[in-house]
Amino acid sequence: MKTITPAFKQIASGLRFPEGPVAMPDGSVILVEIERRALSRVTPDGKVRVLATLGGGPNGAAMGPRGKIYVTNNGGLKFVERPGKLFPIAQADDYAGGLIQVVEPESGKFETLYDACDGQKLRGPNDLVFDSAGGFWFTDLGKTRERDMDRGAVYYGKADGSMIKEAIFPLERPNGIGLSPDERTLYVVETPTARCWSFKLAGPGRIESANGPYRGEKGKVVVGLGGYQMFDSLAVDGEGHIAVATLITGAVSDIWPDGSRVSTAKPLPGVSDIATGPSAVSTMHSPARPRGSGVPSAMGAGR
Repeated sequence: MKTITPAFKQIASGLRFPEGPVAMPDGSVILVEIERRALSRVTPDGKVRVLATLGGGPNGAAMGPRGKIYVTNNGGLKFVERPGKLFPIAQADDYAGGLIQVVEPESGKFETLYDACDGQKLRGPNDLVFDSAGGFWFTDLGKTRERDMDRGAVYYGKADGSMIKEAIFPLERPNGIGLSPDERTLYVVETPTARCWSFKLAGPGRIESANGPYRGEKGKVVVGLGGYQMFDSLAVDGEGHIAVATLITGAVSDIWPDGSRVSTAKPLPGVSDIATGPSAVSTMHSPARPRGSGVPSAMGAGR
């Protein structure tokens, strides 16, 4: 395993548990602040502006049709604040369920698109990715309580609110999700197992082999990391490589699509979310991050 230390620069600080970065054409980054319960924009000069206060726990974001931002809202987390750090520890006391929200970034107006599927309430939507057909895949990591936790799933929904369906169940706390450049493969990473799964697609919203009760009968493991480390968010680049924010080790794992090789980049003390941009990879600090953590831009996070 090769380790790379790329150059990076910090753009902003003072964010309250930032995740879900969306690299915008004007050089700004739209992201969620989970603890602040908000969707915010960070401009290249480091200024932070709250676009919408969404409630719950906005966890992931993606640009959808008509310039609107689609947000996976986990319903809220309980945080413990220690000197200089924020730690998510459990389901929020005011938790009422998970949501998919749609935000108009200029006005800040937002609405709930989905809160359930076939009568099953969404538990903890985490991350999402759009396909070229205008639909989107999203993970539902579930919620953790003091003595138990939910089983995770992957869903597919249409952007206009007309259809949502469960595509993969069960999974072990599914987190990052992405599509191969040809959109024939869906990638999902599980947080506690540090496994990256691939699922062959038969078309938009359709898993090719969706039979059987176990995830191993629906997809295959691309790579699984050993030792004490966990996977968080991911992004797929134009060459089909899967870049995964890797917790505990504070690295970005660059996974070859056939699983033959993994390179490790360590741009920061900790990384939990990733977004590709025109010339860079934007990263977010890990959950055990300093309270005044920045939004760095990991320039040249290559192979």
